[in-house]
Amino acid sequence: MKKILLVLSIFVLFTLGICAQDGAATAKKDDTSAAMSDKPTKTVAFRPTKDQIKKGQEILIAQKLWDGEATGTYGECRPAIKAYQKANGLEQNGKFDRPTLAKMKISLTDKQKGIEPTSGSASSASKSDGPKRPGPFQATKEQITTLQTKLREAKLFSGEADGERSDELKDAVKKYQDAKGLKATGGINAATLEKMGIALTDKQKANVAAQKAYDEGKKD
Repeated sequence: MKKILLVLSIFVLFTLGICAQDGAATAKKDDTSAAMSDKPTKTVAFRPTKDQIKKGQEILIAQKLWDGEATGTYGECRPAIKAYQKANGLEQNGKFDRPTLAKMKISLTDKQKGIEPTSGSASSASKSDGPKRPGPFQATKEQITTLQTKLREAKLFSGEADGERSDELKDAVKKYQDAKGLKATGGINAATLEKMGIALTDKQKANVAAQKAYDEGKKD
């Protein structure tokens, strides 16, 4: 009888030892799985294709924001991208990112469509939904002086070419605009300066592009 009890005791202890080992192994496996699930997933950065960059550069050239070549590589076009982004109420990062390509109506690849936008891109996208209204066009004193000189040569203005505005100058500008088929407002705007062959500054070009984007947005 004693031998039977001894054998049973040994069997019970052996069984308990195996259960304890299995429990420890299971707990370790659960801890490893939990640690792996807590590890943050890596965010995939959005990268434009060469074809998308080339199309974007062509748009910058068409809007007179850049005078380089559409090569499909960034090169020196980043300041022009920033000017476009500023004109359209986008984040000014100098990249052809998702919101910028969307504003330019450049299609994304299937792979790009599968990339989740980052919080910064989402914020930029919300800004692109409605471009802000740009400030009024402002001619420089040098441009006004050149304009006065050209109007004097055309016998439309008899005042001094001093770069100062006046009622006489406004009337002369209005006559010129009417003669050239422009909207006769008497204001010294981009269309009038360009018609006279007076170059615009980079800031003025960005303003014109912003106004165009704003007007198109209102039509939508």
